[in-house]
Formats: sequence, structure tokens, C-alpha cells
Amino acid sequence: MFTSTGSNGLYKAPLSKSLLLVPSAISILLALLFQHYQKFFAYNLQAIKEDFQIWRLLCGRTICLDLKDTFCSSLLIYNFRIFERRYGSRKFSSFLLGAWMLSALFDLLLVEIAQYIFGITINSLPSGFLGPVFALFVPFYSSIPRVQVTQVLGHFSITNKTLVYILGLQLLTSGSYIWILALSGLVSGICYNSSILKVHRILRVPSWVARIFSWTLEPIFSSAEPTNEVRVGMGATVDIQRQQRMELLDRQIMMSQVAQMRRQRQQQGGMINWNRLFPPLRHRHNANYQDHRPTEQDTPPPTEVSEEQVARLMEMGFSRGDALEALRASNNDLNVATNFLLQH
Repeated sequence: MFTSTGSNGLYKAPLSKSLLLVPSAISILLALLFQHYQKFFAYNLQAIKEDFQIWRLLCGRTICLDLKDTFCSSLLIYNFRIFERRYGSRKFSSFLLGAWMLSALFDLLLVEIAQYIFGITINSLPSGFLGPVFALFVPFYSSIPRVQVTQVLGHFSITNKTLVYILGLQLLTSGSYIWILALSGLVSGICYNSSILKVHRILRVPSWVARIFSWTLEPIFSSAEPTNEVRVGMGATVDIQRQQRMELLDRQIMMSQVAQMRRQRQQQGGMINWNRLFPPLRHRHNANYQDHRPTEQDTPPPTEVSEEQVARLMEMGFSRGDALEALRASNNDLNVATNFLLQH
């Protein structure tokens, strides 16, 4: 799949939807109808440092004045909406707030370093919500599994994350000094994601603020649950479409079997037998496989689990016990184990 961010749409991602609609609408209006107001949204560092126009930080670091940057950043926010679904709107907004504040500080610091070392005087930077967008590449790189989709010329792998990295590269090369925003965003993302100096405990959205926004804005920007349909990636070939449909069938079989196992567990008590759940999926391509029910005699020994894959699943928020059981049952297949754990 070329998309790595779950189901289509903005279901359970109201903050991502608001970041897509509101700043983009303002950028288009400023570009088409209100060009004389663009000066108020310029990221003017000289005015911030010399005239103490702090309000320019809020305006200049939120609204893009370049429509190309608006388009690329909107696509990236749409792809990064998986983090809001996974962690919740409050934790996601806390990450964006922390990354925004830290990257603003690093912007000023990097400009001073560039002037001191290279003698480059930078009075303004590209406008927009770019620092937090680049910061989201840190959890995207560290917590989203890399799954190969196809190969180009037999050597270059195309994965489920390739398109997102291409969009980030396009955004990085769209302006002369945008590398400063990218570097400050990545550093702020590393600081917040790795809990350096406990910044995630300091720079976070208070619970009462989150409740106010959930009561007022969430009903406005909430989206309906998408229908169960086959996702077709951008530029997908027939083989990729067939693979996507097979993966969807795998998930449907898995869900039905999980429901059956849970009903049996409620009747008998105990935990789900993972080894009875996954073998039918692993033998789906075997034409001679019919109603296979493994017994205690032919049950294979437990699969040795990679600690690196266990660590990657634990970084995604799953417990070590669930990660071990899912990897053993899926024959150490990180993608199958991740898909199942994300659904439950």
C-alpha cells in the first residue's frame, strides 16, 4: 500500500481536519483576494527581535503564504493523522504545541548561528505550520513499520512510507531558507518524542482546555466513520490492487476469528489462543488446506521473536506481552502483528 495511515478519511481526527481546512482556507484567501493583508502573516524575524512583535510568531508560523507549501503541508498532515487516532486528540495536540514552541526557539537560535558562523543575515523565513509538520517525521520514522510494496528496476524498494518522504523532500526544497525550519522541526520532534528534559510534561495541553475544545470545536470538525471499502493507493498497479484486496480479506477473516475466539473465551474463561487464530491466514495460499485444526501433537515449537520487533511494537504503545504473543502467532511477521494489534 502507498498509504500507511489506516483507513481513508478523517474519522477520529478532528484536530487534523481543522489544521487541513482552516489554515488552507486562509492561505487561499490571502493569495487570491486579500494580498494586501499578507504582510501581517510574514514570518519577519527582524520585526520580532527588534520591535518585539511577538504576534508575528503566531501568524507567521501558522499560515502559509506560498500555495505550494500549503498543498504539501496539507498532504503531510493528512498522512500524519494516524497519530491523532492512535494517541488521541489531546496527546496529539500536546505534541504539536510542544513542537511549535520548541521549533520557534530553534528557529531563532539557528538564524543566530548562521549569522555568527557564515555571516548570513536572515531577516525572514518561510511562513506556515512547517516546524510541527517536520517534527512529525520523527514519530513517523520511529513508530510506523516499513512495509515493502514493490521494487523499481529490481533494486530500489518502494514502501508504504515512500510517498510521505517524497512530499517532505518536496517541501524541503520549496524555499531557500526552509532548511532552517526543517532542522528546527526535526530537533524539536526528537526532543519531545524522546522526553529530553521532560518537555512532554511541561509543554502539553491542560485537560480543561482539551475538554473545552472537545465540547465546542470537535462537533464541528468531526467526521463520520468511513465505509468498509478497498483502498487503492496512488498509482497502484493491478498487482498492488490485488494485494490490497487480499490484505483486506485477511483482516476480515482475522476479525471474524477474533470475535469467535472471544465468544469462546467468555464461555470458558482464559486468554485467546493466538496459535489457533493465525495459522489459517498463513496457509491461505495452500490449495490443499481445508478445515485445518492443529492439535497438541503437531503444534510447532514457539517461534523465536526478534527483540527489535518487540521494541518497535512497544514504541507504538502496545504491551510487551501482547507484542510477544502477536509476533509468535504471526510467525514473526511485523506487518500482520501490527495490523491485528491496531484493530484491537
